Amino acid sequence: MFKKLLALPLALAVVASVGCTRKSDQAAGGGSASASGSSNEILVGEFGSFTGGEATFGISTSNGIKMAFEEANAKGGVKGKKLVLKSLDNQGKAEEAASAVTRLITQDHVTAILGEVASSRSLAAAPIAQQNKIPMITPSSTNPKVTEVGDYVFRVCFIDPFQGTVMAKFASENLKAKKVAILRDVKSDYSVGLADYFQKKFKELGGEIVIDTSFQSGDIDFKAQLTQIKATKPDAVYVPGYYTEVGLIARQARQLGIEVPLLGGDGWDSSKLYEIGGKAINGNYFSNHYTTESTDPAVSDFIKKYKEKYGETPDALAALGYDAAKVLIAAMERTADLKPEQIRDEIAKTKDFQVVTGKITIDDKRNAVKPAVIVKVDGNVNRFVTTIAP
Repeated sequence: MFKKLLALPLALAVVASVGCTRKSDQAAGGGSASASGSSNEILVGEFGSFTGGEATFGISTSNGIKMAFEEANAKGGVKGKKLVLKSLDNQGKAEEAASAVTRLITQDHVTAILGEVASSRSLAAAPIAQQNKIPMITPSSTNPKVTEVGDYVFRVCFIDPFQGTVMAKFASENLKAKKVAILRDVKSDYSVGLADYFQKKFKELGGEIVIDTSFQSGDIDFKAQLTQIKATKPDAVYVPGYYTEVGLIARQARQLGIEVPLLGGDGWDSSKLYEIGGKAINGNYFSNHYTTESTDPAVSDFIKKYKEKYGETPDALAALGYDAAKVLIAAMERTADLKPEQIRDEIAKTKDFQVVTGKITIDDKRNAVKPAVIVKVDGNVNRFVTTIAP
């Protein structure tokens, strides 16, 4: 009886573990594949935040990836093999990202990996992919350190030095701002990097950073920092964070009488931004990867198909997920026999590859060379303002 009692918690733990895995897979719409797929399947891993504070990022990205895979499979797959996506939820946590990628590689034996959005989580996972020599493409992690991990790690988005420079130029040249305050998230590699590059470029352009203050992811009260910022009388406030905190910051800034524009990066791009920030977020600007107001037929077609499939307008994360999958699929097609090192080599050769977010060329540091757009928040619509090329 004692042995049976000991066995019961273990059995329950196993059941609970299996239940968690299935829930995580279902969150991304995948998970039906066997551990290594069959001989006529190509198993690709995905890790993302399908729950947690930035869940819209993970869900949008995964939707884009799945759409690209379904399109490829409808045309016969890759080399006659069906693409199968195995998706794991990292819950918005770096340690979970590392665990997910370890599992995808060592247990599921995936051929390649797509993900993550947040740079801090990509940085937790990239060394594992590199060590195991499995190609990894992040759709939207913009911190330069991500691809510096090694030659198996790529991205299809621009990087923070460019994104920070773009907004600094926009603030100086378009908004004619002379004094800017910075409010950065010190727990986010993404936010810290953007703030540093913005500050450097804005000073080079003759501008003054009147205050550089901070918060931490998960904070909900920013009044102390905003009161300090208000006292410096800036022409604009740079807030390179994620939509959850940005929406709250916008509300509290307006409540305190700060009426100057708030500026940010692609971490603002979510349908939740207006839901959280309300009217306070209107009239503010952020740098992004594409605009839904584009007249490019490729963009229009993508938006139309995405709306039909998911019932909503795709944000930039969805477009980048789609593009990352397209780059991976094209690279796989060019290989001789789908070996990871061959896939890596072919991803590195990507040049002038036309996708939704523009033409992608992968440079010698495995980063994408491509333009950025500036958009202005107008309710649930991000109005195109200008394009800035590399």
